[in-house]
Amino acid sequence: MTGKVDVGDLKERLTPLQYSVTQDAATERPFTGTYWDNHDDGSYRCVVCHEVLFESKEKYDSRSGWPSFYDAADKAKVVTRPDNSLGMRRTEVLCANCGAHLGHLFDDGPRPTGLRYCINSASLDFQKRAG
Repeated sequence: MTGKVDVGDLKERLTPLQYSVTQDAATERPFTGTYWDNHDDGSYRCVVCHEVLFESKEKYDSRSGWPSFYDAADKAKVVTRPDNSLGMRRTEVLCANCGAHLGHLFDDGPRPTGLRYCINSASLDFQKRAG
């Protein structure tokens, strides 16, 4: 992870939920996030460093209550690591640039990848495509 993040700056510009999710690996409640039911065409960026992480064309309705994607815009933009918290074995997804916690990766997604990037809306900023 390459991006340096100033904690004071983050606490000023992020909401408490955004900060808690991206910096403390919290999880927003299902069906409450801004983007779980967003169907607009565009790009989903890291709310911390603004790196493009996911595209709307890879988003699908997983019925989980969180934005779900079957692939990343560029696999080099996200990193994963084991997460054994809460008595579960999961795979955490982080922004490769700044290290922000995004959500978790599961292997129960649709074709063509079979993956489900289950991402917190609070970790994302959506940029609608013009046109």
